[in-house]
Amino acid sequence: MSLPDTPTGFPCKDAKKLSVADFVYSGLGKAGNTSNLIKAAVTPAFTAQFPGVNGLGISLARLDLAVGGVIPMHTHPGASEVLVVIQGTICAGFISSSANTVYFKTLNKGDIMVFPQGLLHFQINSGKGPALAFVSFSSPVPGLQITDFALFANDLPTELVVATTFLDAAQVKKLKGVLGGTH
Repeated sequence: MSLPDTPTGFPCKDAKKLSVADFVYSGLGKAGNTSNLIKAAVTPAFTAQFPGVNGLGISLARLDLAVGGVIPMHTHPGASEVLVVIQGTICAGFISSSANTVYFKTLNKGDIMVFPQGLLHFQINSGKGPALAFVSFSSPVPGLQITDFALFANDLPTELVVATTFLDAAQVKKLKGVLGGTH
């Protein structure tokens, strides 16, 4: 993907130069590293990793969650998401945009849940062992905004975060410290 992205995706490769390798991706077969703050790993198969999805309006990712692992509250502004649990137990849910209604469920192997485009949602390993899920998106570039990082892993002054949330300065400073933001 050396050319610029356009509203319809990246410019396509010359059809005369295509091979089966352009339509196959093997990057989701290996577990991601869950030795981190959230005890989880997301391995994407978006246009950047898997050019074969360019122009098709789809993409995928692998979610690995260690015991206690969490994919924090986040949104995909550019796509709806479908989650399929392959192994373990995952509590997943989303919050509606109109009435702030919460929809969540404990999912087991073979269960599927959808997350509408742009809505806040999460996944938590609520089982006693590792969990594995695959997600598909209705866009090759779904976008991502993790709520905690958006609020606390930046240089937005603590006073402004306090003014726009119901948190006190000590809580904001603690969260900025954990997530790498500045006070």
